[in-house]
Amino acid sequence: MTTPNPPHLPAHPAWRATFLDFATLGDDLSTAALEVAVPGLVCHDNTAPAQVAARIAGMQVVLLNKVRIDAALMAASPALKFIGLTATGVNNIDLEAARHHGIAVCNISDYCTQSVAQHVWGVILALTHHLREYDAALKAGAWQQAANFSMLQFPVRELSGLTLGIVGHGTLARGVIRIGTAFGMHTLIAERAGGNASTQAATGRVPLHELLRRADIVSLHCPLTPATTHLIGAAELALMKRDALLVNTARGGLVDATALATALRAGQIGGAAIDVLTQEPPVDGNPLLAADLTRLLVTPHTAWAAVEARQRSLDQLAGHLTAWQRGEASGRVV
Repeated sequence: MTTPNPPHLPAHPAWRATFLDFATLGDDLSTAALEVAVPGLVCHDNTAPAQVAARIAGMQVVLLNKVRIDAALMAASPALKFIGLTATGVNNIDLEAARHHGIAVCNISDYCTQSVAQHVWGVILALTHHLREYDAALKAGAWQQAANFSMLQFPVRELSGLTLGIVGHGTLARGVIRIGTAFGMHTLIAERAGGNASTQAATGRVPLHELLRRADIVSLHCPLTPATTHLIGAAELALMKRDALLVNTARGGLVDATALATALRAGQIGGAAIDVLTQEPPVDGNPLLAADLTRLLVTPHTAWAAVEARQRSLDQLAGHLTAWQRGEASGRVV
């Protein structure tokens, strides 16, 4: 038996749909599942703010990753019924305006856990084993001129027995913890910023300042909120061990970039790996892009970007869209 369309929607073939910034997902993915849900889907590689109104005019379904849809755009788009994001964060959508206009908003979740966990441990291993430094030394001829069979000027540590500090305890963090446990590491989980301290202590969480003092590796996996902006600044970095590592694959604003650059230059911590910046792309520059920060790895927001994860993001969104067409609430945030 065919499930009828929600009463306010036209028949399936008549839905007009557009994807505003498909290029943010790459050009190596299949749109087959989306095109089954909305035949005739119009994909734009990128959409500038000045182009959004014209491109969503008359559309019932708008799909996007990072494009902003505000109250004014919704008010000017009476046909709009569904906004779908290939992202977990929905801060680029005015959710209150969507509720006011009766527009469904769906996001995706748990689509890139393996990719992010791989990235986190990839950079941890690169920093712990000094892979970049040894590679550079070899290419400069140091091994060829060495007196012994091995080079040992960059000390390597085993992870077993070290302490992994996790800030944020969602699906991504748990994926990172599983791998850390396989390495034989101990785990500390920070109290949630703004949460009830006594309740969190009862679940084994520790204050952030205690975690920073005890952890050998600190990995950030919390959302960016007013309570977490510059969660890691000069005072927090001063608490960390001199050989500790900091990894941020969450949001750039969690870390005070100037304070981190200063700490790295001073040898205050052992190193850092940053996949996210406050401005992306960093067209206005960033203190963490300085060439002299040799114990820093910066990657261009690619922790999530395994091809399987990106394809999963599209397919999951297609599933939410199909569910919405049946009157179901899969993936709904509004």
